[in-house]
Amino acid sequence: MVKIERSYPAPEPLLKEAAKINGSYAQPDVVERLKRDFHNKCYICEIKELQDPQIEHLLPHKNGRYKEREFDWDNLFWACGHCNGVKNQSKYDDGILDCCKRNPEEAIIFGLREDNVSVIPKNQEDPEAGLAARLVEEVFNMRNTGMRIYKSEMRLRALQEEMNVLYTKLEAHAEKPESKQIMRTLQALLKKEMPFAGFKRNYVRERLDVFPELSEYVL
Repeated sequence: MVKIERSYPAPEPLLKEAAKINGSYAQPDVVERLKRDFHNKCYICEIKELQDPQIEHLLPHKNGRYKEREFDWDNLFWACGHCNGVKNQSKYDDGILDCCKRNPEEAIIFGLREDNVSVIPKNQEDPEAGLAARLVEEVFNMRNTGMRIYKSEMRLRALQEEMNVLYTKLEAHAEKPESKQIMRTLQALLKKEMPFAGFKRNYVRERLDVFPELSEYVL
């Protein structure tokens, strides 16, 4: 999870659809804007080029809760079906950290140790960061149904593959620190729009004593 710069003003169709009895927030303009703003990446797990994109409400609008936020541009997020389904639990109803308003990297530590995804808030008394950390960890570790086992494991494998690419490039950089090509590759890997950027950027931040020249790409 990384900071997302939401574009403004809100798409015009949202106002028109909100005035209808059975309006839809999933209008083409809304979908295209969310896809672009979020770099076609699930804001929760950070898997990219979504095959099952969904418009997710940070604060739920169903069952009468936060109904007034159903067409609120600031409440619409780009997510994959797996993460949207996992987040659809009452424990997340009161709101996770809003990555369009707060920088998750300043509030949460994203870690991977072999097969173990560990996501923890920097401040245990920060409820929004705590819920967001719990959610991100859960979407990689949930094993309560056959499909969720598959989808969680698929995301874990994809995360491991991306991290292995980063590890390899960091090793190459350590061996050839003068290589501009390797540095350009690392710079690209650490961009916020890349898949699993929260994990990759955190890994480098924790090793800036070894790679201080990468600080400008992760801070």
